[in-house]
Amino acid sequence: MTINNSVDGIDTTEVLSSPFIKTLVQQIRGLDTYRVYRNWTDELILKPFIISKQKKREISVEGEVDPVTQARIMAFFRAVAARTEEETGLLSQVVIDLNHEGFGWVLVFSGRLLLVVKTLRDAHRFGFDSLEKLADEGEKLVQKGIDLAKRFPEVGKL
Repeated sequence: MTINNSVDGIDTTEVLSSPFIKTLVQQIRGLDTYRVYRNWTDELILKPFIISKQKKREISVEGEVDPVTQARIMAFFRAVAARTEEETGLLSQVVIDLNHEGFGWVLVFSGRLLLVVKTLRDAHRFGFDSLEKLADEGEKLVQKGIDLAKRFPEVGKL
């Protein structure tokens, strides 16, 4: 039996081996207290993060941001913090402030240093067009955090 690592006919083996994607899957599996995901493939775990532009247009921005979407946002930014911590050795944490309309911000910080500051708009529609874009956006934020941590190491320490 062979395993076909493809989503919509696109080979995802290389993307799934990226450090950010591995960390994101690790974050999601780590929060799985009921072991629901124990037999799920990484692709299946990451599927909720992939939302086409057409599907985003169909998602209503009225009402509260659902808890599942909030958990997805938290998992994504916790993965950014974990990767930054792994690369710099500085303990990193995440704070998310999200209002009922889906607007807010995310802070990834270490000590007194803000590693990542991201404004959220239409959080109801949080997602990426593809696994590649998910990995690229995550790595981009991680790299920004690493660069700041290297420029100001004394501020990142408590």
